[in-house]
Amino acid sequence: MKLGSRLSSVASFVPKGAKLLDVGCDHAKLDIYLTEKKLVSKAVASDIKEGPLKEAKKNIKRHKLTNDIETRLGAGLDTYTKDLDTVVVSGLGGKSMMGIFKYSKKKLKTIKTIIISPNNYQSDIKKCLTHLGYYISDETLVKDGKYIYQVIKLEKGRKYYTKKDMFFGPILLTKKDNMFKEYYKRELKSREILLDILPKNYRLKKFQTKQEIKMIKKELDF
Repeated sequence: MKLGSRLSSVASFVPKGAKLLDVGCDHAKLDIYLTEKKLVSKAVASDIKEGPLKEAKKNIKRHKLTNDIETRLGAGLDTYTKDLDTVVVSGLGGKSMMGIFKYSKKKLKTIKTIIISPNNYQSDIKKCLTHLGYYISDETLVKDGKYIYQVIKLEKGRKYYTKKDMFFGPILLTKKDNMFKEYYKRELKSREILLDILPKNYRLKKFQTKQEIKMIKKELDF
């Protein structure tokens, strides 16, 4: 099973021997890859929709892994059971991810590792999970097609983060490589466009956007 750049980065963050729940598994490509490589000891592919889960089952059968990968139909962590210790959520919006984890706080007691790759609201989901008792142990930026995505690994524990850490990513700040610069140049441009089109009565949003523009320019030495 070959993975795209984004899923490859997600896979690289999964601890060896993990007991994995893949939320929103789509075609179960991640689960198939990790199982074929013997990188996980258990894999559960779950999805809220029957269509994608049906395709996942076909894909799993095609790779002769029906006895190795379990499929479960359900929303978010409704499909989680205590025999699992790692959760992956990739390709959803940050606010949807926040809903998943806030709705299932009790289940977080036995989840050691969470790996996320949100499509948006990255700072919000990071804040949410750190408040729920996790710290950012690794993160990276990856280009997949014309987009650049954040991939974030969180583990049980607590660390103090500044507003700057949450916005840019504490580990990404230590790297500040070319991908970092390209990503935040794009973020800067999108915020400048947003500032131009925001109605005058959106005072708080305008203020927040101006503050973010200021932070990005300072970090990129603009």
